[in-house]
Amino acid sequence: MADPGRIRVLLVDDHQVVRRGLRTFLQVQDDIEVVGEASDGEEGVARAEELRPDVVLMDVKMPGLDGIEALRTLRGLDNPARVLIVTSFTEKRTVVPALRAGAAGYVYKDVDPEALARAIRSVHSGHVLLQPEVALALLSPEEGGGQGRGGSLTEREREVLALIADGRSNREIARALVLSEKTVKTHVSNILMKLDLADRTQAALWAVRHGIGA
Repeated sequence: MADPGRIRVLLVDDHQVVRRGLRTFLQVQDDIEVVGEASDGEEGVARAEELRPDVVLMDVKMPGLDGIEALRTLRGLDNPARVLIVTSFTEKRTVVPALRAGAAGYVYKDVDPEALARAIRSVHSGHVLLQPEVALALLSPEEGGGQGRGGSLTEREREVLALIADGRSNREIARALVLSEKTVKTHVSNILMKLDLADRTQAALWAVRHGIGA
């Protein structure tokens, strides 16, 4: 029987040695449990639907269905798992589609093991997580994504957006602004609607590109 206090993780990577290394490290974490593995995107989607993990560690470049298409498929199925992209690819053309597809975070395979564990805990808590160099790669203007619509935000919505960009969860935003979580959720929904964005990951990136927040 699953321990409700542990973060259930699914590993999706086409290299067995990578999966073995991740499992070896993560299985010694008291609050993290590896519940399954998959060697490509299609299998990853099937396993995610079967196991319903809390977090999926997803490689990008895999044979057949790649990580980005697998992520889009999961979102289309309304699978609630938070997807943390773990890859050796640093090109912007890989980063941006993954985040637009709904990734909750993006780290590289050479990340320090303890930092990876922190990343899993962070995205599981509802935060958006990007390594600094990934955030820098996203600072140049992008087409669409709510450009020019920031003026429609209220002052309170800009405050909420700044905290989203800082990686805060709704609960933390509510505490910081002395609001109810329900009110924060309403502000987040309004922000996404006004900026024509799909989720809070895109909102965080929009805020970074437009100088809102830290």
